Amino acid sequence: MSHSRRDFLRTTACALGSFALASSIENFGVVHALTPQAASDYKALVMVFMNGGNDGNNMFLDLNQYGTYSGQRNTAGLAIPQASFLPVMGNSFGFHPNMPEVQGLFNQGKCAVLCNSGPLVEPLTKAQYQGSGKKPLQLFSHSDQVGLYSTAIANSVSQTGWGGRLADETLALNGSATFPSNVSIAGVNLYLTGVDTRQLAVADSGTTLANVLVLSNPPSGHTTAENNAKLAAFNQIRTFDNGFKLIKAASDTRSAAIQTDNALSSVNPTLATVFPNTSLGRQLKQVALLIKACTDPAAGINMKRQIFFTQVGGFDTHSQQIAGQANLLTQVSQALNAFYLATVELGIQNKDTAFTMSDFSRTLQPAGTGAAQVGSDHAWGNNHLVVGGAVLGNTIYGTYPNITPGGPNDTDSGTNPRGRWIPTTSVEQYAATLASWYGLSSADLTAVFPLIGRFASPNLGFMA
Repeated sequence: MSHSRRDFLRTTACALGSFALASSIENFGVVHALTPQAASDYKALVMVFMNGGNDGNNMFLDLNQYGTYSGQRNTAGLAIPQASFLPVMGNSFGFHPNMPEVQGLFNQGKCAVLCNSGPLVEPLTKAQYQGSGKKPLQLFSHSDQVGLYSTAIANSVSQTGWGGRLADETLALNGSATFPSNVSIAGVNLYLTGVDTRQLAVADSGTTLANVLVLSNPPSGHTTAENNAKLAAFNQIRTFDNGFKLIKAASDTRSAAIQTDNALSSVNPTLATVFPNTSLGRQLKQVALLIKACTDPAAGINMKRQIFFTQVGGFDTHSQQIAGQANLLTQVSQALNAFYLATVELGIQNKDTAFTMSDFSRTLQPAGTGAAQVGSDHAWGNNHLVVGGAVLGNTIYGTYPNITPGGPNDTDSGTNPRGRWIPTTSVEQYAATLASWYGLSSADLTAVFPLIGRFASPNLGFMA
């Protein structure tokens, strides 16, 4: 066997999700007996993770509280002028001035905003937070809060993500299709890690689908007959010792890589929709191309349910927030709009839902002064976007926080409150609402979201 073949085995195992393989090995005693009953329709969830902690206060503001907002941020140079916000809902709320595309989607009823959501172990008042109430693990820590958004379990460290567990529980909806249901355009990640399902990690649209998972060719100079003989021997070797769970897991990963490569190398989808040439734009374009390939009957992939992960970084704005966040929100707004238009082009706008998450929001109190340097620090409850034809948009869900420093939604009291909002809806409720629309049965809800029973409603009502 050539070295290039060994390299292929190693790299394809990683591309299909080494985390998921490890999780499968750790949990090999768990047997899932699912009878394939493929869904008759197609649905997809697309996460857009705004890495670093997006400042939800500047992204979406309750304009009735502008005086409080300005009183805290204007002197330091962090406040956006009230007239610059893009108004919605009768001028009651406003989007950041760099998000006209999202404002348009909102006004068309294709976008909703979930207000003041974040990780929670159980509902938490300010008195409980300052007392003996149960708090999420390691609040205000980047890595820990990314983990809590990825797993939707706020009181323990999980080896699987809620997207991976959702794929596990809905595996039957894809019937006999062998293409991975979990696909990342931003590297292998915890969110898509399951027990029974492996994630596929591919490059953005700068790489065509036919080239995202290329098998290493045998050394030059070998005849076709020799190459075919080697491949036949390789395939035969992969059938050996499959009675051993670890060997079978490795063999299954390699088989899945080969099947996935064969499926992708045979397609060359195109789109008329123009995407911005930005990091997120290229990622979401690749998602749209994958959806087209996976739903085109001629391609033979025949997926019915898929979960995608995309990510844009740079939101850790301790300084230079005004310009930095503005550029990033331009990217998010334009890319989300292009993606929605692509789903319209494909005729699946009611079957695809994109949504945002982030580590946390940021303090209302500025960090530093001067528009060129001012930023904000790590906070908690945040505002998130949900985009798609099935979204009951042109409204907000959850409760926009009272942003009075030291007020009922602030974690802090005393002489110098920071403006960190205690969430009024949990990540579990947010994710469970999306998962229920995706096809997760109520009987399987706690298998994916073990804490969901602690909250008043598992469904926030923003999906048709």
